[in-house]
This record gives sequence, structure tokens and C-alpha cells, in this order.
Amino acid sequence: MPNRLSHLPFLHPWRHGFVRLAVAVPRNRVADPVFNAAETVRLYEEAADQGASVVAFPELGLSAYTCDDLFHQATLLDRCLDALHAVVQATRGRDAVAIVGLPLRVDHRLFNCAAIVAGGVVLGVQPKTYLPNYAEFYEGRQFAAAEAALSTSVRLFGQDVPFGSDLVFRARQQPLLALHAEICEDLWVPIPPSSYAALAGATVLVNLSASNITIGKASYRHRLAGLQSGRCLAAYLYSSAGIGESTTDLAWDGQALIYEGGELQAESERFSNVSNTIFADVDLERLVHERMRQNSFGTSAAQHKAQLAAWRTVEFDLAPPKAPGALRRVVERFPYVPADAVTRDERCREVFNIQVQSLVQRLEAARIEKVVIGVSGGLDSTHALLVLAQAMDRLNRPRSHILAYTMPGFATSTRTLDQAHRLMATVGCTAREIDIRPSCRQMLADLDHPFAKGEPVYDITFENVQAGERTSHLFRLANHHGGIVAGTGDLSELALGWCTYGVGDHMSHYNVNASVPKTLIKHMVHWVAEQNLLGEEGSGVLREILATEVSPELVPAGADADGKDQPGQRTEDTVGPYELQDFHLYHIVRHGFGPAKVAFLAHAAWHDREQGPWPDALQGAHNQYTLADIKKHLRTFVWRFFQTSQFKRSCVPNGPKVGSGGSLSPRGDWRAPSDSEARVWIDEVAAIPDDAGHLGDAGA
Repeated sequence: MPNRLSHLPFLHPWRHGFVRLAVAVPRNRVADPVFNAAETVRLYEEAADQGASVVAFPELGLSAYTCDDLFHQATLLDRCLDALHAVVQATRGRDAVAIVGLPLRVDHRLFNCAAIVAGGVVLGVQPKTYLPNYAEFYEGRQFAAAEAALSTSVRLFGQDVPFGSDLVFRARQQPLLALHAEICEDLWVPIPPSSYAALAGATVLVNLSASNITIGKASYRHRLAGLQSGRCLAAYLYSSAGIGESTTDLAWDGQALIYEGGELQAESERFSNVSNTIFADVDLERLVHERMRQNSFGTSAAQHKAQLAAWRTVEFDLAPPKAPGALRRVVERFPYVPADAVTRDERCREVFNIQVQSLVQRLEAARIEKVVIGVSGGLDSTHALLVLAQAMDRLNRPRSHILAYTMPGFATSTRTLDQAHRLMATVGCTAREIDIRPSCRQMLADLDHPFAKGEPVYDITFENVQAGERTSHLFRLANHHGGIVAGTGDLSELALGWCTYGVGDHMSHYNVNASVPKTLIKHMVHWVAEQNLLGEEGSGVLREILATEVSPELVPAGADADGKDQPGQRTEDTVGPYELQDFHLYHIVRHGFGPAKVAFLAHAAWHDREQGPWPDALQGAHNQYTLADIKKHLRTFVWRFFQTSQFKRSCVPNGPKVGSGGSLSPRGDWRAPSDSEARVWIDEVAAIPDDAGHLGDAGA
């Protein structure tokens, strides 16, 4: 975000590229501009008081859409101008744009228009481009299309105002906010005017609609608005006429929608008998970044540059809302794991099938019959083994072609060793245990390591000797049996550099988990258990694995009070909580956000366990984090991600990309130098306040 916004409190949405948008559906009266203006002003003022920076209203809202030939009455048209003036006056001293619909006489023609109003002036007027004149629509009888206009400005209330469908309105104080309005039918044509507006720089596209309701039309509007928002990488506001329009021949449902980049952010209650307004805090920074990232957007603009050269930009002043309140947006705690159960099941099924099908293709292309895998009794290797089992089923090969080895070392707990054996037995693979301690002792002796002399020294060499020995065994076993080694490491570990480089868990012949983060793997294993794909006994083992502490089990820690071996490491003590680090990973890699924006989002998602949805599939602690907690773990993430771990990602094995959240393969989503510096990210983390303060104090 521009430095000009850094003076705002840290929790103010504008500082992080969010702008609150509103769509209002007022109750109106046909041919009663006085009543309609009063209701429009009331809803506008209420929305502005709630921190909205833009408030959109329906098509011809100041007159009502169903006036028919009354639109040719001079008295009605004059009163509509008076109504517009009332709206203009209402915007004085308020920090919000109103976009209202009215009939307007220009060049001895009548146009169906959207007036953009702010700060006590009309910023511009945009006429409707496409007039429907079929079925129940007869707009061509009363109105002229935008192309019929001769003038490029219109005189309103003593000022010359830009007029035309080729206008973009940009806020000086929030340059990411650039508005364009189109009207109803404009969205229903093959190339809506808003497509060109987006290429000309508009980030918020507004549709003032009347759109009578018929069976199935509401869902079609959803598809139109959602797809236009997605194609244009923009916010799309849709407001449709509701109660009060004439029902002589038609009916009205008052549907209002707010989309962002193809995703629904807010929707009104349809068929309401009272006026209503919906709100959403739209992430304009995300949209602008996505336009930059998807270079095809810029290519499209270049292909239409001759037409876009004629577009006009109108700049205006718009101060940030003084007290916008908390972010009006659901920020998912688990961006890789949908909170909704149905969507989550679909996600798990899709990811599982991507992994399985990718492995099937690799085995068939390599003409390899067998797969070798190390099974620790922990989460990642469990999920990889499940993928292998399904792949063998699809290839009509026996699961005995999976050669699974559990390889206890100096810190392997009795719990994970038992789980590994039970899991392998349930899967039906060829299972074997190889004790790596003798070969590790030999290597440690060759290195003249203190442990070989009986000293309890558990340094990085001690750890990596074990990790390397396991991987070395797996590769030689693959050679011996004519198979390939399946990797088990996940996306989160690769992001944090939590893997042993080269001859270690960093390497394999094909890594089915390469772009699946830790939080999603947990739910994938739970999904398999719920699907009962391994039977009741197998599901029981999977649930025990899900309840096991995440640990590399490379440092011994003796026995607990019950005499059971326990690992001496908790991974999250070193790298931070995976649930939070996966949040950071998603927003940094997928959206390119800086640490301050990520911390703002993380605070919105995690500061109060009682707010927002949780995935209900797994029982466990519902954690919450202060801004200081987030700052601490975010610093760990950016240091490990940007400073110390890229060399590992620069040479990862092949593996399938499973989601839009991205992969870290240098052949796919992420190419970066191995010797870059993390200073700019570390400095930005340091500037994040330790205390979020109270929302009221922060003005956010």
C-alpha cells in the first residue's frame, strides 16, 4: 500500500487495501422522486455512518424503473433532477460515494443514467449502453443508448459534469479505488462495458439494475456477476429493484450482490418488504496484485489500447472513514481447509484424486511396478501411504507392490512405531522394519562424533545422520526392488525449510505431498478415516495418528510417567504453530502480501476464538493469538522462508500441484534466488505493533 496510508491506525482496513462497499435496495414509489430521494438519502447516510466508502442503488431508482411512458413527462423528469440534487446535498461532509439511477435529458434525448456523487458534487454521469427491447422490455421506446450521445459533458447544478460510458472515477486518497458504473442489460451482453472499464483501471464495477424476477433468474444473475468479477479481477456490485416497483405485469425481488474476484462476499435477502443494505470489505490490493500477477490481463489491455486511449479518468477526494469498525469480512483461519463441511469434503476428495492420478501417471510413464516408502507412524507418511494404496487399486496392482519400511532411530517412540506397524498391516502393503541405529552409530563413529563415545550430544549432525540414513536406505531399497521412492514431506515443511537437504526427507523420486500443507493433510487423513476406506480398524489407527504430537523424533527424551518413550522435540516449538504458519504461507505466496497485511488478516482471523467459523471435522483446541503472538511467529516464517530455505526449494523432486494456493516448485509457482536477503520483510515485521489496541481506539 502507498506510504500515504501509513498514518492510519494499524487496524484500519484502508491501510491494508480494504474498502467497505455497500449496495442498497430502497423501497420506492413509482413516479414519486420526492419519496425515492428521501429513502435513498436515508440509506446512504446510514451506510456512510457504518464506514461504507461506496453506496450503490438500483437502476432509475429516483424515478422507479416501471414508469413506462411517464418518462416522457417533463414534470417527472424535472422532479428527478430535484431528487438528484437532494442526494448531492446529502453527500456534503460525508466520506462516501453515492451511485444513483435516474432519467436524464441530454442532447434532446433521454438517457437511462447512473450519477456518481460525492463531496456535494456530481462527479460524472454514465448512460446505459445496451437497451433491451425484447420480451417484456421496451426501453427503446423511451430511452436512447449511450452511443447516441453527442456531448461528453452535461450541465448540472451550475457545473459541467463528465458524461459518457467511458469514465473511471479514481479516489486520490485511496488510489486502488477506481469506479465504473454500467446499467442492467450492459452485463448481459457478450462484452459488457465493464470489461473495458476494468482494462482501463477500474477496480470496482457497479451495476445499477432493475431486472424483474422470473424463475431461475436469481441464480443466473449470480453467475453473471460472479464471472464478470472473476474475469475482470474486480469487485462487482449488483443492485436490483425491489418492493415498490409496479407489478402490473412483472415482479421484483430486490437482489443485491457483492463479488470480489469471482467470490461472493455479500448477498441481500430477496423479496423483502422493507429497504435494506448489504456491506462487504473488499480487498482491492488483492485484486490489483492479481492483475499484475496474471500477465494475460495486461496483454488484454494492450490488445485494446486504441479503444482504451479514449477513456477518461475523473479524480476526486475521498477521506478514509473515521471509525469503520471491525473488518466486515470472513477471513478463513484455515485458507487451505474450508470451514463448511460439504465444501471441505469436496476439497479433500479433489486433492486426493489429484495426488492419486498423478502417481498413477508417473508409475505408468516410468514403467515401474513398485513404490518404496518410509512410514514413521506420523501424519505425512500416513497420508502418502494412503495415496499409494489408492494408486495401486486404480492400476489393478496388489498393494503388496507398496514396499513400506518403518525405520526406528534413537528417538522413535513406542507409540509411533506401533502406529506404523498397525497402519501398514491395515493397508495391506509389504511391511518391514529396519533398525537404523547400528548404521547410524557407524557413521557417527566415522565422524568422530561425541555420541559415538557415549556423550549425550544431540546436535544437528546427530539428527541428520538419522534422517539421511533413512533416505539412503529407501533409495537403495528402490534400486534393489526395481521401484521408486515416494516422498512424504509436505508444503509447510518445504516453506519453513523443515527438511534435511539432499540425502534426507528433502529428496525422493516423486513427492505426492509436495504442495499439500500440513493443515490440509490433517483433514485429508481425517477424511479417509470418515470415508472408512481402510475399514473400522484402519479408521481407528488413523484417528490415533491424528492425535499424535507432530515431531521429527530425532532427539531422545527418555520416558514419561507411564514408562512410554517420548520424543524430545516438538516441531512447533521451533517453527511455530502450523495452523498460523500455513495462514502466513498462503497469503504471502498466493497473494504476494507483505507482512503487515498478513498480520492484519491473521489478527482478524485468529484474535478471538469465538468469532468466525471453525472446521468442525476435528476435535481439539480452538486457539487464538494476540498481535504480539502473530508478529513473533510471522518473523520466524519470513526469516526461514526468505533467508534460509530457498536452496532446498530450488531443487525439489517432481510432485503435483493440487491447489490455487500454489506450490513451491521452481518449475511451477515459485522461482526465487537461493541467496536473497530477508531484510525488507524482517523490517516490516518489526514495524508491526505488539498491541492491537481496542477497536474503538484504533478506529478499525
